[in-house]
Amino acid sequence: MQGKGFITLIAVILGLICINELLPTWYTSKVEKQATEISAGDPVKYQKELDRLSKDTLNLGFTKLHYSGAKEKEMKLGLDLKGGINVLLEINQRDLISNLTNYSENPILIEALNRTDEVQKNSTRSYIDNFFVEFDAVNKQKGANLKLADPEIFGNPNLTEIRFNTNDEEVKKIVRNRIELSTGTAYEVIRTRIDKMGVTQPNVQRVPGTGRISVEMPGVKDIDRVKKMLQTSAKLQFWEVQQLQEVAPYFEQLSQIIAVKGDSIGVPKTTNLMNLLQLNTMAANGVGNIKLSDTATINKILNSQIAKDARPANIKYTNFFWGYKPDAGNENNLVLYAIRSNASQKAPVDGAVESANIGYDDLGRVVVDMQMDSKGAKDWKTMTEKNVGKPVAVTLDNVVYTAPNVNEAIPSGRTQISGNFSQEEAQDLVNVLGAGKLPAGAKIVQAEVVGPSLGAESIQSGMWSFIIAFLIIVVYLIFYYGGAGVYAVIAMVFNLFFLIGIMDSVDATLTLPGIAGIVLSMAMAIDANVIVYERTKEELFLGKNIKEAYKEGFNFSLSAIIDGNITSLLTAIVLYVFGTGPIKGFAVTLGIGILMSMFTCVLLTRVMIFNRLEKGKGLSVWTPMTKNLFRNTWINFIGKRKFAYIFSAILTVICLLSIFTQGFKFGVDFNGGRSYVVRFDKSVNPVEADESLQKIFVAKDGDQNAVDVKTFGTDNQLKITTDYMINEESVEADMAVEQKLFEGLKQFLPADASVRNFKGGEDTTYGIISSVKVGPTVADDIKSGGAMALLIALVGIFLYILLRFKRWQFSTGAIASLVHDAIVILGAYSILRNIMPFSMEINQDFIAALLTVLGYSINDTVIIFDRIREYLKDKKSLTLENLFNDSISSTLGRTFNTAFATFLVILAIFIFGGENLRGFMFALLIGVGFGTYSTWFIASAVSYDLLKKKGTKAIAEDPIVEDVAGTTRN
Repeated sequence: MQGKGFITLIAVILGLICINELLPTWYTSKVEKQATEISAGDPVKYQKELDRLSKDTLNLGFTKLHYSGAKEKEMKLGLDLKGGINVLLEINQRDLISNLTNYSENPILIEALNRTDEVQKNSTRSYIDNFFVEFDAVNKQKGANLKLADPEIFGNPNLTEIRFNTNDEEVKKIVRNRIELSTGTAYEVIRTRIDKMGVTQPNVQRVPGTGRISVEMPGVKDIDRVKKMLQTSAKLQFWEVQQLQEVAPYFEQLSQIIAVKGDSIGVPKTTNLMNLLQLNTMAANGVGNIKLSDTATINKILNSQIAKDARPANIKYTNFFWGYKPDAGNENNLVLYAIRSNASQKAPVDGAVESANIGYDDLGRVVVDMQMDSKGAKDWKTMTEKNVGKPVAVTLDNVVYTAPNVNEAIPSGRTQISGNFSQEEAQDLVNVLGAGKLPAGAKIVQAEVVGPSLGAESIQSGMWSFIIAFLIIVVYLIFYYGGAGVYAVIAMVFNLFFLIGIMDSVDATLTLPGIAGIVLSMAMAIDANVIVYERTKEELFLGKNIKEAYKEGFNFSLSAIIDGNITSLLTAIVLYVFGTGPIKGFAVTLGIGILMSMFTCVLLTRVMIFNRLEKGKGLSVWTPMTKNLFRNTWINFIGKRKFAYIFSAILTVICLLSIFTQGFKFGVDFNGGRSYVVRFDKSVNPVEADESLQKIFVAKDGDQNAVDVKTFGTDNQLKITTDYMINEESVEADMAVEQKLFEGLKQFLPADASVRNFKGGEDTTYGIISSVKVGPTVADDIKSGGAMALLIALVGIFLYILLRFKRWQFSTGAIASLVHDAIVILGAYSILRNIMPFSMEINQDFIAALLTVLGYSINDTVIIFDRIREYLKDKKSLTLENLFNDSISSTLGRTFNTAFATFLVILAIFIFGGENLRGFMFALLIGVGFGTYSTWFIASAVSYDLLKKKGTKAIAEDPIVEDVAGTTRN
């Protein structure tokens, strides 16, 4: 065989690279296992042992391994395997625009920004694009003819490149570039903060064109701390404080309004605002001392449009900010402050920090000492001179840390921030200030949290599914193909080794869907072997010797293998481009697996087989039990197509009726909301839990329909989904929802259960083991991205089939079968959404499964189309109907074996792969089954009906077919 030396050399080089890349992972695992065994579960002792063992160095001759260096290079595990947090941060682009306009109070600008805020809630476009549209609309409505380069808009010292005569299109380009630069600055600040936290293997990436930053931090346990660190913009500001006597008349007026219009505000008319404010317990310089449980109600009232419209002139632009945390002596209450502001919302002092350090006040309490830059120091001096004897609030990201009275002017720019800090909180604040401030505020619009215990369970279930699937494939291949099956197994082992090694070398992150992708790539890897071996069997039955049969088997199969794998690769690329988080991991794994399977199964297997044959040794391609399976089997598929059309039409109508009448159960990534998986120390009735939570989670309109509770896997786990407070994306809102969740489930928890343990759940038998939050704007983006991914995948497959087979009839038949498969899967998820004992949600994982099915289903179709193309050249005497039947019947062994082996593998993952993968794998099970059916009865039948008017001879004599079919035997 030509080129076998070159192929062997590539395999050896790949092997050495993979060994070198995987050694650090092996070594860190070895050290950590030793530390675990010695410490016997004691975390303190474990860390001591790890520190001791990490000082050792392993000398392998060609390389030296030490723990700290190896830890940095080991294979990255996703948070679904290691636990941790994955968030999508969105930079507040309104703040960026306000800064670029130098906080202009132009009414057209303000109205355009307000409109953009509303439009953005249900838009998939970027904020700045929507702003330009709204600005043009307001400008036109007001007849102002205001240019973007106007000094009251962007023509100010903050954008020196804009001149008075710069046209609007050029201004838009400049502003977009500046916003992109600001996002880059935010990215660097976030990275610096994470580095200061000492997180191992964080993954921080920008999402181009969106003002968003993706952050994944595996292994992190203190989730609330991380959220605060990431969202804090370090926007340190100093404001004048309004006293209670200035706002008390407004509160009295609001009380009367609530009694009449409480329902419109979203609170009961019986709500007593003055009682909630607890003015009789008022702390100095605040305007309210509110119970933590009532803060959401106060926010709802003060932020309502009715309350804003009722504001008198003296507090028209007042901001109501909360204190940083409860005072030590009043831990259940939070102080509300009235902050004097203006239309531009620009603080009198907005200074950057040159340095910050932990210090202690005269009473020994922890404080943060800081030094402002020159501009901030100058503004601070002016402000303190103006407000001697009056209170001034020090805020960080619109939270009041302290609001003392000014005793005298402060000229040096040095000041002190107090706030009842713990040592850790003070250190976090110093780190945030030291890393620099974000160019604008940031909010978490999407978050996924996985507890360490669930991550360990995911690894275990993933490994079990991998081992079982591997054994199934090994047994099946050897049972069906005998000696040739052994070589297929060897190639599969090489494929797995190369796949994992390459993933490690490109710094890819291994996730639970990634493990599923590895297992699925095993099934797809044997697809190539099956195609080769089945064709080899055909050649042997024609009387050729073993060497010639294998040669023909590889040659004739190459076209079908390439076509099938390229269509699958197309879907993997689409998944990678449009997917996020774990789905990207799945796409990377699948893509690398496809490429490696083509190398190992087509090239490396060929080298090994012909190396054996050239030594005069035989190699069976069947066993006694499988030798004649599917041999001489002929089925009149085309003749039965009308029955198939009727069956598929009925099935499609049933599915579409369910889709349009019953709809789907959408996951939080499509609808927006928060989802929690909660574990209990005993079995829990989901209906009882639902009833309890309905009383706690009440929607703004008073509706009690914001909660969905289902058993998740075992009867002591619940999956709870709610859209309660989903438009409030602060850390405080997350904590409030978790508090409500704890209150609603308290009756099912141990008597000594605490919120702290409930939120962590690591060292207890109960608590939140994973959570997901998706904001409304992100949900819209995910939905549109999923639809776009499906459309692009279908168009890509259509064009590729058209390119390879040169006839639109084949492409149309292929797409008809894929649309049929997609409708059946969607219909199944609609019909069975409340029946199956596992999640049947339409979410990102489902879209990934659907795209995978499309990529896999087209493989079988390509095999049949490839045989039809061959027969059009070799069997011109046959009628077109018989030619199609011959083509489908002659490839039955290939189609059955690839589908059956893949089905067994997916079934293994479905059963043993854990609850998180069950819905994903169920879609693949349906897809493989109906994909095989649609290949035989839809793709081929539709193509036949579109071609039958021309006849076999006319099609075969077409120059296009002559050229294409002629290449089949080359």
